[in-house]
Amino acid sequence: MGYQPPKKIAQIAAETGKTKAELPLQSMLPLGFLGGAFISIGYLLSIRVTGDLPAEWGSFASFLGAAVFPLGLVLIIVAGGELLTGNMVAVTIACLHKKITARQLFANWFWITISNFVGALFVAYVFGHLVGLTETGPFLDKTIHTAEAKIETEFWQSFFSAIGCNWLVGLAVWQSYGAEDISGKILAVWFPIMGFVAIGFQHVVANMFIIPAAIFAGHADWGDFIQNFVPVFLGNAAGGALFVALIYWLAYLKADPTTLSDKKETYKA
Repeated sequence: MGYQPPKKIAQIAAETGKTKAELPLQSMLPLGFLGGAFISIGYLLSIRVTGDLPAEWGSFASFLGAAVFPLGLVLIIVAGGELLTGNMVAVTIACLHKKITARQLFANWFWITISNFVGALFVAYVFGHLVGLTETGPFLDKTIHTAEAKIETEFWQSFFSAIGCNWLVGLAVWQSYGAEDISGKILAVWFPIMGFVAIGFQHVVANMFIIPAAIFAGHADWGDFIQNFVPVFLGNAAGGALFVALIYWLAYLKADPTTLSDKKETYKA
């Protein structure tokens, strides 16, 4: 399996972020829908795998759920999709490297947030509620318990948990840029995503699925969702933009003379 060194990954990430920011809205919105739906399908799979496992299995049950959850990001990376937390890395480093403007960055984050939410809501309502995959027996209990744990977490706990989440998710996306074949990309994604889920960090798009699933089951409300969304969004933004994009930009791209011509071309544009 071929791979790229870290400095090359940084250059690829900046170019990828530029491409993402320049997507027309008619491409960005359906790809964002897929991103939210794919992450939600991965979460739904995790619930179905772990929902009726015996309590005696302890943390091993959590590991099994974490082991299958990466399906969502694998689908996004390999099949295609736009994910807010990944874009918090790629689009940010493109902005830091002067390939796009701050206005383009925030526009991308806005539209991908909206379209990810629609995709997640679709899976929560259609598969979770209408089909009943999150509303029967132990799967309902698992959904409610998981959603309540996120809702009941205090603001700063949620914020810092979300930083940890998107530090790992951002690194998963980052590593996937360094892989040159599908198997390499899957392997690059699996370990960091499994890690953040097993640890219990909070992911804003995943929460767009699990909390509405509990709402549709009558065990939470939209005020609970907003209360969770704000700190988790901010924490994910800090984790991806600061702990991945900014650090690697400072390390590999800021003072790199080989990229100065690219910057000049961007200014002319």
